[in-house]
Amino acid sequence: MFNLLLAFSIPHDEKTFSVYKPYTEWINKGKAGVHVELGVKVCVMEDQLGFILNHRVMYKETDDKIAVEFLKDTQELFPNINSISYDRGFWSKVNFEAIKELVAYVGMPKKGKLSKDDKVRQDSEGYTIAREKHPAVESAINALQQHGCDFCPDYSQDSFERYTSTAIVSRNLIRSVSYTHLRAHETRGNL
Repeated sequence: MFNLLLAFSIPHDEKTFSVYKPYTEWINKGKAGVHVELGVKVCVMEDQLGFILNHRVMYKETDDKIAVEFLKDTQELFPNINSISYDRGFWSKVNFEAIKELVAYVGMPKKGKLSKDDKVRQDSEGYTIAREKHPAVESAINALQQHGCDFCPDYSQDSFERYTSTAIVSRNLIRSVSYTHLRAHETRGNL
């Protein structure tokens, strides 16, 4: 209110959105129903079996700024990655060209109106191969929220990172048990 009386505006990057968790950020979702959230973005990389291979807590970072580096970091740990699917937020022409050099199949939808070339690219078999597993990533994000990543009762930044990592380990353990049960069931069915 005091700011309004003096006609003073605080720059967005200097605003504090939480007194107790000063690392909290304003996140524009751009989705129907939920336009904004307060929190910290976390990027995850999942394999074809649903295991989370890598994650990155993104303090004051945007998706398009980490896309290539995050893929390279994950490929150092798991060099056999041959396809990738990203959300629209990761799109930039530079990112697309760089990622095309790193993997065989790239599923990266372009922001905004599509040109004829973009429509052809997004209708291609390689794009479809990369995008077919994308809904599973959305499912993994939901599962992380269910396994402790939706709320961190501790206030420190280190605690948030620890909670995030613990939620990922929890998700991978649950996925491992589910996968083991599925394989055991398939094996019994084939006898």
